[in-house]
This record gives sequence, structure tokens and C-alpha cells, in this order.
Amino acid sequence: MYKNDKLLIGKSNDKELSILLNKANRHGLITGASGSGKTITSKVMAESFSDAGIPVFLADVKGDMAGTALEGESNEALASRLQKLGIEDFEFKSFPVRFWDLFGTHGHPIRTSLDSVGPEILSMMLGLSEAQEGVLTVVYKIAKDNGWELDDIKDLRLLLQYVGDNREQFTTSYGNVTPQTVGVIQRCLLALENQGGDKFFGQPELDINDFIGTDANGKGYINILHAVELFESPDLFASFLLWLLTTLYNKMPEVGDLDKPKVVFFFDEAHLLFKDIAPYRLKRIVQVVRLIRSRGIGLYFISQSPADIPNDIIAQLGNRIQHTLRAYTPTELKTVKAAADSFRANPSFDTYDAILNLGTGEALISFQNENGEPEVVEKATILPPQSKMGVIDEISRNKIINNSPLLNKYPEEAEERESAYEEIEEINRLIKEKYEQELAEKEQKRQEELEAREAEKQAKLEEKAKKEKEREEEKKKREAEKKKKNSIEYKLGRKVFNSASNKVINKGLNAIFKNFFK
Repeated sequence: MYKNDKLLIGKSNDKELSILLNKANRHGLITGASGSGKTITSKVMAESFSDAGIPVFLADVKGDMAGTALEGESNEALASRLQKLGIEDFEFKSFPVRFWDLFGTHGHPIRTSLDSVGPEILSMMLGLSEAQEGVLTVVYKIAKDNGWELDDIKDLRLLLQYVGDNREQFTTSYGNVTPQTVGVIQRCLLALENQGGDKFFGQPELDINDFIGTDANGKGYINILHAVELFESPDLFASFLLWLLTTLYNKMPEVGDLDKPKVVFFFDEAHLLFKDIAPYRLKRIVQVVRLIRSRGIGLYFISQSPADIPNDIIAQLGNRIQHTLRAYTPTELKTVKAAADSFRANPSFDTYDAILNLGTGEALISFQNENGEPEVVEKATILPPQSKMGVIDEISRNKIINNSPLLNKYPEEAEERESAYEEIEEINRLIKEKYEQELAEKEQKRQEELEAREAEKQAKLEEKAKKEKEREEEKKKREAEKKKKNSIEYKLGRKVFNSASNKVINKGLNAIFKNFFK
């Protein structure tokens, strides 16, 4: 409840316990067992911030925060509680609400590109090992170096296939990429798609400034993320919260200490953010939490136990609300002791016993004072919400969504633009054409070589046949000559020829001798 420029959250007898506007960005913590009243407390705080003109973002994991859009109704229990608190100027009313949904069914769809998410947070979503995250980082780097935009999962799927098929050309420049790791990442992407996580990636991307705004009456919008289905996939839920936190830090400008925050974010089920988180990631979150307040942003973590939140984060949370804790084992009792010791002690009661015996709607509260110091812890009763408690009917929800100025900015269906998928498809087409051309040229060359070999073979056969024919003709000629020499006619003719020759020779020789001896 916004009162006297303060956020009245609870009362301890006649003492009002309020968050100072200029200390609201010192962050906060709401803890307590299931059913202890954490949801009501965060709802009361969100309403108060809205009335103060401060926009709010919160995740609705049970669906019962949506009633903030409707006016609350009095009943006997609420009337008794207000009388006990001594609040006479309490007003039931509705608050300006914008509904969001990663899956786009119960609110404006929240989308971002894979480029914006980056390999680190995507690895968390996919549950990848450190080595597998390294390969994913290589793939992202290849996309960046080639100017390929990664919008959605189909872009990354095709890029992974391309890198895997051509890994030899990337190894020396980027490192080893094994087909096995590529296969693991592809299977994890398929699992993410089956969870509906693919709807988170695409265009148009969320403009984080759309969470920051006020209505015509100056009230801050309460941005409610419908997370009932999303919470069924804890890794995706936690990764989304981490993406949101880092995006806020990276995109919001430095503004220093303001009179009041520009926007306040509630991180419900915050233990999921830190479950099994790598030390280097935790270090990054601690840095963001420490520095983000200078960007005018307040962060409030909600979880069952303070032990769910790392000590380095706890140290940054100045406004604390502790509902009851149930403890039976030594470990649980130790947690209660640690929670009690984190408060500035109040001599009028034992903090440890109080935590164990708080009723529903009661809490221990310590907010920062004007000097930035934690106030002495008080045992208080939380104010009731001014808006409706519980779920909202779909007709009322759809009416709010359809009347939102953001309706056309974030359509139900993602928009397609030229990205890595189309560019790699074109590369694959050119590679295929080149391959087919080379294949055709090889086939043509093989055919020509085959024809040349056939022609050479035929020429050799013809040459052989020609020589064979010549040998046959030579043989026939020799046989004919031999036959001729063996014939009677040849022999008689030879004999006559020889006799005639002898006579001629003798006659010539006689004539020579006669002339010589004259």
C-alpha cells in the first residue's frame, strides 16, 4: 500500500513498516516455507510499487497473481485483518497489468534471438557440459565471423550441421569440433523444442523498455509473466530469468541513485537460478546484482529458504522479509539459526523462535533506513492485497491483452527474416551445384577416357588384323613361290636358262682370251 511516499508492507502493532522509495533499489529478499504467505507479500509489494509510479515485473508460477488486474473484494477475514492492523483508509482496486508468456498463449509472447541469448545461457537451457558449451561457443563464433544471424533454432540446427560436415576447415582456426558433440547439441535442441522452448527464439525481439512504463494515471505497469507451464521446465525457467537479469544489466544505462527505481523485478523460485551453478557464472551474477542498482533497477528474490541464495548475493539484499520456516532436522535448524542471525536483533523477542512460530501472513521485516542501514527486525502482519486474490478468467485476460498497445508489436506468430538458415542454405545449394558440376565433369572425363581406351583397343585390333593379313599374304606368296620352283616347267626352264647362260659366258671368255694373246 502506497502511503506518505512510502511502501507500507506490514505493521507491528502501531508501527508501520515501509520501504523507502530511494532505498527500494537496494534489492530485497522474501523467504518462507510453502504456504507461509510469500505470494501475498510479493503481490502487496508489487501493488505498492505500481501506485508509486514504479513498473514491476514478476513471474506467476501458480497463476494466482493475474488477479492483480481486477479489483479486490472484501470478506469477513479481510475486514477482521484490516481492523486488527488499524487501517481505515484501505481501498480495494485494480492495477494496470500487462500479461506476458514465453509460449504466447496467456500473454504477449516474449521472444529474443539466439544471438542475444548467447552460448552461455543457451548451454544452461540445454544442460550442456563445459566441453559441449565450448563447441557451442565455437559455432557462435563461426556465425559471428561470417555475419550469419542466429534468430531461431532452425538457424542453429543448420549451422551445427554445416560446421559438423565441414569441421576440417574450421579446426585450425577455431578448435576441434567432433561429430559426437554436434549430435549431443542437436538432441538437446530437439528436447528444448519438445518443451516448447523454441517459441522463445525469433523475431521480433523483446524490447526491455516495454517493461518500463506507466498508465494515464501515472501508475506503474505490473508486468506478469504467465509461468505455469514454463515452471514445468525448471532449467528453461531459470535460464530465462538469468537471461532477463543480464539483459537488464547490459541494456539499461547508468543513472546513479534515483529518488525511486525505474523498474523493480521479482525473481520467484530464485533457488533455481543458483542450483548447480558454475562458480564463474555465479561470480558474474554477483557482479550484476551489485552494479545493477546504479541503473535504477531493484531486484527482489523469492525463495523458501535464505540458504537457497548464495551468501555473496544475500549480502547485496538490503530489504528483507522472512516468513515462517519449518525445521526438524539439524540441517534445517541450522538454516533457521543462520536466517535469524542475518537480522539486526530486536531485544523484545527471540528471532530464532519467532521464525519457527510465525503464522500465515506474519513475517519478520527489516528494511533499510535513510542512512542505508538495516532496521531492527520487527515481527509484523503483512497487509492484504488491494486487488483480487486468485486466478483470472480467460475472457478478462484476453480483453486486457487485446486492448494493450503492444498487441501488434508482438504478434502471436514469429516473423521470418533472412538469417543464418537462408544464407547457409544458399551456401549448401552452391556447394551442391559445384559438386554436381564436378561430378558431371568427372563422369564426362571418365567417359572420354573410356572411349579413348576403346578406340585404342580397336586400333590395336585393326593393326593386329592387318599384320595378320600381311603375314597370311606373305605366307601364301612363299608357298606359291615354292610351288613354282618345284614345278617341272620351272625346273626345265631353269636348266635351259643355265645352259644358255653357260654358252654365252664361255663364248665371251674365249673372245677375251683370243684378243689378249694376239
